[in-house]
Amino acid sequence: MIGARLKVVSAMIVVVAAAGGVAAAPSAKVRNAPVVKPRQELAMLLTAHRVVSSPDSRPKVGTVHALRPITGVRTVLPVVGQATTPDGVKWLRVLVPGRPNGRTGWIKQRGTVPRATGWHLVVRTSHRRVLAYFHGGLVRSFAAIVGKPSTPTPHGQFFVEERLRVGAGDPGGPFALALSARSDVLRRFEGGPGQIALHGIANLGGTLGTAVSHGCVRLGNQSIRWLARRIAAGVPVTITR
Repeated sequence: MIGARLKVVSAMIVVVAAAGGVAAAPSAKVRNAPVVKPRQELAMLLTAHRVVSSPDSRPKVGTVHALRPITGVRTVLPVVGQATTPDGVKWLRVLVPGRPNGRTGWIKQRGTVPRATGWHLVVRTSHRRVLAYFHGGLVRSFAAIVGKPSTPTPHGQFFVEERLRVGAGDPGGPFALALSARSDVLRRFEGGPGQIALHGIANLGGTLGTAVSHGCVRLGNQSIRWLARRIAAGVPVTITR
């Protein structure tokens, strides 16, 4: 799981580990994978945004800051709906990071910049695979380590909050993709909020294709390098059986 600092960051993220082996087409292990959209609309935040439960509601349910806490990159949120209120204000329904997992909320469109991505990651916990889709087509499949029964990898619709390089001596290198997901079991983990991540296997060990992590997904080092070159903030991540 990911923490406040890079070293703690690795601890706070729950990792999904994927193998270095890559398959260009689906195999028997990844049959019946979920259908993914070829394109995901995104919103990059220029300012902090008040999150409300509906466009016509007054009380806020949270705040999303303009910058991510670890790397300082711009916050990018998947857009799952749009609306315009009678007063002409445009609103976006977005996925929101943190607990409860998979929650959505409404933010004003003003103060955002539209973006889009063709990438979508799918984690199959029962198959212990990470699937990378581009414009709706499966392009890579990686073996992974997922959460053990006592600290399972949470299921749901999430997204990449930020991408970071992990130090050579720190666990989970060489890269990590910090997700909007949080552990359903660990409210805190080594100084962090139990944030789930996909990261490397460096300085952690474990056998790819097993379920032994604290909830994160561990990938082989070549696999996470491949993903880190392509996957940026806002990319949707579906975690399912």
